[in-house]
Amino acid sequence: MPNIHNDERIVLTLDAGGTNMVFGAMKGGSFIGETITQPSNAQDLALCLNGMVEGFKRVIANLGDQKPVAISFCFPGPADYPHGIIGGFLPNFPSFRDGVALGPFLQRQFGIPVYINNDGDLYAYGESIGGALPEVNERLAKAGSAKRYQNLIGYTLGTGLGIGIVVNGQLNRGDNSCVETFCLKHPDWPDIMLEDGASIRAVKRVYGELSGNMNHGLDPKEIGAIAKGEMPGDKNAAIGAFEKCGEVIGDAMATAVTLTDGLIVIGGGVMHNRDFIMPGILKVMRSKMHQLTGEELNRVQMKVYDLDDDAEFQQFAKGDARKIKVYGSEEEVTYDPQKRTGVMCSKIGASKAISLGAYAFALEQLEK
Repeated sequence: MPNIHNDERIVLTLDAGGTNMVFGAMKGGSFIGETITQPSNAQDLALCLNGMVEGFKRVIANLGDQKPVAISFCFPGPADYPHGIIGGFLPNFPSFRDGVALGPFLQRQFGIPVYINNDGDLYAYGESIGGALPEVNERLAKAGSAKRYQNLIGYTLGTGLGIGIVVNGQLNRGDNSCVETFCLKHPDWPDIMLEDGASIRAVKRVYGELSGNMNHGLDPKEIGAIAKGEMPGDKNAAIGAFEKCGEVIGDAMATAVTLTDGLIVIGGGVMHNRDFIMPGILKVMRSKMHQLTGEELNRVQMKVYDLDDDAEFQQFAKGDARKIKVYGSEEEVTYDPQKRTGVMCSKIGASKAISLGAYAFALEQLEK
């Protein structure tokens, strides 16, 4: 992983939304100068691309004598991210549906490398460099634990359920730019995709079902206020909506962490209601299943800890370390047989993590 905080190189960034695009520049892992906002014009390809060029040119002009070494940002898929090609069903960028070689276009315009990735990938990469992963490893060191983690699964919970996976410090982009869990089966309805139970629309729908008012018109922030008793409404339905969302997310996480064997960090606006979501996540991840013979086993083979809970973190750090002798000698080695993982909420926020991920990814690719 690059040491981004001591790097003097400048990378241009873009926050691409369906309404507006926000352009910026990063150095040393932090934004420098003012950001530039331009309308996306997502319905018109020519206007959209010309707006991108104009936005980046304005940022470069503000840098004075400093020169950027790359452009790096996330953009909605489907896409062939390694080749910078965007195309397919993009609700927020309909003019890209027939396929747009966005990376090569921008590289021709500015003469510097262009790197485009999925937001979930960059989120996980940013958390692995400047967020959850170094935070947990630092806390483990302070607690006197020899345990360290190198693998991280990052989830973003909002309009959809995004995922990114970092293995041994390297971002796993897959062979088809298609590392996803949104399309896993919903645990209650096997022919429905999981994201329909783990997203903003899921919280709104379940609140409507539990309250008996499908036309409530509330968003998750308002439903969260009801759950906290800060706003009138059906409090039990509000709590139940978030807990159900957590259960569905927990089902996806149980599968992902079983295959990846690392830590899990969750970001996104909906996680402001983590106190109501986390119980559902932990309930499923700590649940049991059975063999055909009736033997019981854990859904997740590692012990699952809530790393935002101080008492649980202490147990997580402690593990089950013990001394054992090397056969035929008096030498002792430490052995910790407890396999364990942890779930935590982002402390730096999804937006910052994505920006850090984009910056770090560009520097890493330049080194190669």
